[in-house]
Amino acid sequence: MTWSHESPRTSPPPGKRNWYNALWRCVRPVLIAYLVVLLVMMFLEEKLIFFPDKAVGNLPHPPGLAIEDAWFQAADGTRLHGWYAPHSHPRAIVVYCHGNAGNISHRDEIIWKLHDVSGVAVLVFDYRGYGLSEGKPSEAGVLGDARAARAWLAAREGIAETDIVLMGESLGGAVAVDMAAADGAKALILESTFNSLPDLAARLYPWLPVRWLMRTRFDSQAKIGNYHGPLLQSHGPADSIVPFEFGWRLFEAANEPKQFLEIADRDHNDGRPTSYYRALAEFLDGNVPQSGR
Repeated sequence: MTWSHESPRTSPPPGKRNWYNALWRCVRPVLIAYLVVLLVMMFLEEKLIFFPDKAVGNLPHPPGLAIEDAWFQAADGTRLHGWYAPHSHPRAIVVYCHGNAGNISHRDEIIWKLHDVSGVAVLVFDYRGYGLSEGKPSEAGVLGDARAARAWLAAREGIAETDIVLMGESLGGAVAVDMAAADGAKALILESTFNSLPDLAARLYPWLPVRWLMRTRFDSQAKIGNYHGPLLQSHGPADSIVPFEFGWRLFEAANEPKQFLEIADRDHNDGRPTSYYRALAEFLDGNVPQSGR
């Protein structure tokens, strides 16, 4: 009797092998394209986050207000610019951190309403790379710029930096949270602010692993628990850029005393109604009885 011996197969049969090859030929260009897009977005990360508008020449001051041009330097020597609207009898002294696009010239109505309706003295400044400020924006850079702005305002008014109210819109809210959590503040006011940038990016780009790959974090939810002071936060359900739920997550992570204002029928970049600035004045009256002057 003879015995035959067959070696075990080490490769799929020809039919299956052809199917694998056909599948790989289809998948490979898609995979390569995906990796290329991923690398490009990683390389351009800061350009996809910051949208500065560089002013040419001098920015026109908001009409109807006595405005001082503020020039100061960040810790790394970057020269920065802002506008300061002093007030003869302010409810508070405020540093306002704007969002990720434009420059201070796009916030003239905000400056006017904060000054005339809310009754505060307010410094609005441009991060590096915005407006007349030098440099190129980055997370570390704009956080340092805000600290330089607060130091300038404290020296201008002859008060402690912790006697200043910190206010921020959208990305500027993350900047204000970072300062308040690390150094304290008289009060913290946030407008349409996200809980963390990777969470927001994951909503915008669900097909990318942004939570793992993003270098820019602005993780306000992880920081705000270190702030112990009055908080006024506002957001609108109609916000199409920063989902309402992201702002609410940030609010839930904050300590008392805190107050949440829901702004109805306003998208992310829509101006806030005059009633909001009156509510802001009431918040300051109840939580910031002295301006620190």
